[in-house]
Amino acid sequence: MAFNLGSGSGENDVMVEMNTTPLIDVMLVLLVMLIITIPIQTHAVKLDLPQHPKPPLIPPPVVNINVDFDGTVEWNSQPVNAATLDNYFYLEGQKEFGGQSEIHLSADRLAKYDVVAKVMANAQRRGVTKIGIVNTNAYIQ
Repeated sequence: MAFNLGSGSGENDVMVEMNTTPLIDVMLVLLVMLIITIPIQTHAVKLDLPQHPKPPLIPPPVVNINVDFDGTVEWNSQPVNAATLDNYFYLEGQKEFGGQSEIHLSADRLAKYDVVAKVMANAQRRGVTKIGIVNTNAYIQ
């Protein structure tokens, strides 16, 4: 703490500067008390999730689609061409949501992305909603 003792000339001047140290100390204490007493804000994000019907008691049938490295597409281990695959997807898409088969798509590691993307796009275009990519552990090195 420093004092102003005046100038060395010997004049008796009155010190008019206010001591701000206690003021700053009080303000810091009040600020700390304010920070401590404010309740913690809980930030919640309200989400409206879609309501799906309850799953059926009997699980739906599973259809396995394999895409080989040379572009061959198999429906339950039977090779199919594009027109037959399109027809199968059309028949699955005509079923109601609960009656559709689950389609498990498995692609060979060396299969071209174009073939797999076309199979998935064809399924979506024909109204197939239960499709998933399986056997992804084969891609991990």
